[in-house]
Amino acid sequence: MSYDVRITAIRKADYKDLQAQYENPIQHACDVVEGQTWTSHGGRQPEDLCDSAWQSMAEFVEQLAAGGGNFYLPAGEFPVGAGVSVVAISATRAPSR
Repeated sequence: MSYDVRITAIRKADYKDLQAQYENPIQHACDVVEGQTWTSHGGRQPEDLCDSAWQSMAEFVEQLAAGGGNFYLPAGEFPVGAGVSVVAISATRAPSR
């Protein structure tokens, strides 16, 4: 069974110092507004969610859509591929259409 996952932007942070040090410059960052919501149907990227935001959360949303969701790891351990981005997902699940 696949689930729909609702994604909610709960905070927007812009760390210019880290971006300058670690990222390739981008002209226009995602236009995300706190409180904005999207729905991922069956773990797919919502059409109006920018690619860079999706890339930072896709693995987690896909796991939630598949019925998983145990993202808690022992202190000091991070998921494979963890980088500068910190993703907080407020999600609710419903059976996918």
